[in-house]
Amino acid sequence: MLNKEVSKVQAISPLSIKERTGTINIAEIISVLKGEITGLHIKQAFSIEAADEITANFTGNPGLKERTDGVPGQYIGASHYRKDASTYFAEAQEARPFVDAVFGNLLDPVRGVFDGLKRHLHSQGIELRLAQSEQGQANVCRALCWSGTGTYDLEPHDDVAQLLYGGNDCEISAVANNIVAALNFYPSMPKEGGNLRIWSHKPTVADRKSQGLETTGYPYSTAYLEPIPFYDLHLKAGDIALIDGGYVHGVTRHSINDKRRLLLNCFFGFAQPDLVLWWT
Repeated sequence: MLNKEVSKVQAISPLSIKERTGTINIAEIISVLKGEITGLHIKQAFSIEAADEITANFTGNPGLKERTDGVPGQYIGASHYRKDASTYFAEAQEARPFVDAVFGNLLDPVRGVFDGLKRHLHSQGIELRLAQSEQGQANVCRALCWSGTGTYDLEPHDDVAQLLYGGNDCEISAVANNIVAALNFYPSMPKEGGNLRIWSHKPTVADRKSQGLETTGYPYSTAYLEPIPFYDLHLKAGDIALIDGGYVHGVTRHSINDKRRLLLNCFFGFAQPDLVLWWT
């Protein structure tokens, strides 16, 4: 539900949220990339059988690690957060077999979306590819369990500022000038909590600078966000969420003794008018 208090300081950016049951379609993905939809929640988008197998493959994966970059969580794959291009792409290359092992013999649902969008964009004269450098290529996704112990499993943040950390030699930095789409698949969700909360606020460079978050976008304080309206996506296993990552968003705390909250995550966006990049 929406928090109806309105900020007198921070700019309020109206949310356009679409929720339905079924499979995700290319037209909706394009709508997010164009800024027509802020958040898309597709319920029962992939099978519980596949979700359970992915969860089991995550738990027993030898590539499972604890994050050490100040964002509490466990992960398989590579994150570009607070890394230069060479470090990120080298880690992505090293993690690739472990990311593949998350799916085992399953048809990879993330790559299915990637391949479908790639075909559509190609017909429009637009290239979609995984981001790359001399050190390697991005993975199609990463697997994550956030483990914050405060009000949030994952503190409020935006996904744009962190693109600037890699510097001009990192090709994904150019996407910061456009919409950064964040795509999440949910193989496992707790019964209570773990909502994806989106605030009606898309921070500017000046906003981030005022909070000291120029190249991280993490975390926005409770005091900063208190007067801003928000919307919660109540997710279940088998759901997909796609959002404009430029809006501040976070994950509400879930009950400790419940099922783990596992997601498969990736980002994509226009680096050039004829090029869309995909990364983690």
